[in-house]
Amino acid sequence: MQFTPALQSATLISRYKRFLADVVTSSGETFTLHCANTGAMTGCATPGDTVWYSTSDNLARKYPHSWELTQTAEGNLICVNTLRANQIVKEALEANIVSELQGYQTLRSEVKYGTEQSRIDFMLQAEGRRNCYIEVKSVTLLHQGKGYFPDAVTARGQKHLRELMSVAAQGHRAVLLFAVMHSGIEDVSPARHIDAKYAELLAQAKQCGVEILTYRAELSPLGINLATSISLEL
Repeated sequence: MQFTPALQSATLISRYKRFLADVVTSSGETFTLHCANTGAMTGCATPGDTVWYSTSDNLARKYPHSWELTQTAEGNLICVNTLRANQIVKEALEANIVSELQGYQTLRSEVKYGTEQSRIDFMLQAEGRRNCYIEVKSVTLLHQGKGYFPDAVTARGQKHLRELMSVAAQGHRAVLLFAVMHSGIEDVSPARHIDAKYAELLAQAKQCGVEILTYRAELSPLGINLATSISLEL
């Protein structure tokens, strides 16, 4: 996925009300960005960090600029726009980059499924093969050199694990794909210290046949691409 037009940079002043952030440019101009991230953004929103933002040509938008990447003092790049994870995973599936998920003919998005009124991120289908349900999660939390998910207690994430276990029990393929959107993360573990219930359900899901894939993205102000598989430590 390429950023068109190119991203521009500014310095973060503060993030507030979850969806807003104030920044200042090198020329001293101050303005407000939209932040498409409802999470805690732990370690991703430190005042003084460099923010890379996109600009919409939609004149109806109150905040035309969107926060895409954070560049930390350590030099790491983090994609904070949670919409991008699904976009790059879709591109990777269409390009057959995810080796475990090759050989399907049809790709559908946001398909209703399950008993808890959910929508699966992607469904892959092919004649003579089981339907493949794929839930995507964006990983951005780096703590003491390790990547973790989630960065806050996630009732929604717990629900998705239950739904995937149900899908697997019905004989379909059920896949949880962690898209690692932080250049400093080399491996991923469930964040037991943040959401013990999620960690417990993740281990249970694996035992029930849910496939867990972890792929790291290549990040730059020019674009983002899902690249290589990395390890998951349960």
